[in-house]
Amino acid sequence: MITSAIGKMFLEAYNEEYGTHYDARTFFIEQFYPLFFDQNKYMMTAGNSPLENPKLSWDDMIKGKKDYETPEQRKTRFDKLLKKIENSEADASIARGFPSLDTAATTSGQVTNVVLPHEKENIFASWIGDALGVGVQGGFSILFSHKGILLDIYKGWKLYRKCLNETSMLKGNQINTWNGQWLSHYYDTRIYDDEQPLAGYNPYVANKDGVQSIDTQTWIKVLIGVSRKYKNAQILGYIYSIGQTNTTIGFIPFDLGQIRRPIHLYEKLFGTTQGRNAESLWNTAFGFRTACTAGVIGIKAMEPKGLRDYVYPKGDKAPKQPKAPKNETETINFNVYKIWILAMLNNEDLWDKSQELAELLNEASTDKDKSISTKRKNLVETMLGASNKKQFIAAATEVIPFIGKTNEFKDIVKEVHSMPTDNVPYFLTLLRFQYKTL
Repeated sequence: MITSAIGKMFLEAYNEEYGTHYDARTFFIEQFYPLFFDQNKYMMTAGNSPLENPKLSWDDMIKGKKDYETPEQRKTRFDKLLKKIENSEADASIARGFPSLDTAATTSGQVTNVVLPHEKENIFASWIGDALGVGVQGGFSILFSHKGILLDIYKGWKLYRKCLNETSMLKGNQINTWNGQWLSHYYDTRIYDDEQPLAGYNPYVANKDGVQSIDTQTWIKVLIGVSRKYKNAQILGYIYSIGQTNTTIGFIPFDLGQIRRPIHLYEKLFGTTQGRNAESLWNTAFGFRTACTAGVIGIKAMEPKGLRDYVYPKGDKAPKQPKAPKNETETINFNVYKIWILAMLNNEDLWDKSQELAELLNEASTDKDKSISTKRKNLVETMLGASNKKQFIAAATEVIPFIGKTNEFKDIVKEVHSMPTDNVPYFLTLLRFQYKTL
């Protein structure tokens, strides 16, 4: 099972980093269980294992309506778990991410009469691996097959325990959600401070009863953070959800170079500060499940929410025309659209070309004679409303008489004509945004 494989990968990285020689069983008993379960609030759900008491309500205990279990009661549960691991066949009740042995259960696996070997080490490692899942919006978690990221996640475990112990109304069982928030915080060099690792960190939300929980981080914010620290061309992630029913999307490559590219372009063209401010507006057009259907998470999956209407016509209607931004937030969102398009075009020269063409069209649309100005403006708007090469070239021909720098104008129009057909709608959209910016 993948949870076992990730748990073992982490242990290998941990032993290398800290000079230890832990196997999964010893680490679970000496490090993992005391941190995660042998305290008032659990850091992760124990499922239907002996560690979980289904009769207890965590909300009631947090609100002080019921007492937490005593250390002696927890010890009894722990002993039952170890005994069951030693004497039972591996299933969902003792191994995280494993199927139920009950073929009628919603978490059962494929039926086989072949006895599959499950070393006890795999069972202990599955708990460690599951605790390394990074929860993101959409109800899924990511298991990264990357030692560095796994160690980075581990650095946040003790801090989550600290917050649980020091914040009476903070509920537990959210280690995966914590991991997502922690990584995006830990990878933000503007905020994170080794001396005060929780400074500027506020991932909490409260319900009407005052019970606090960890808010789920967006998958794009997590991946932007990962791409900033690790320059690998690609890393592999396993996408899944464990609950009353287990859902698996599978192994998905993350192209960190593509994910990092629009962020880099934004900072290059608008400054680092503006680029960091824009990160919160990288709300994608796709949910995480939909993004994964492409088979790889890269620049395409980062398409900003709402941009598609500006790129493609709807039926007989031309693409939506942008309106000039009215405030800083709209300006940043405007720029996010432009930068993503530029990243899709994969040619930074087209930024200058689109700006130059926008300036030529802006000049062509104005004249002291209002009647001529109206005609010019209509011709320019027809050109800006084009959604394909044929429309664009025909409209450009009508505009040429009103262009001052005709050679520059013709050169850019020719370049658009020679573009791959799929790139043309993107460039024309970029042109419309550049024009409206003027």
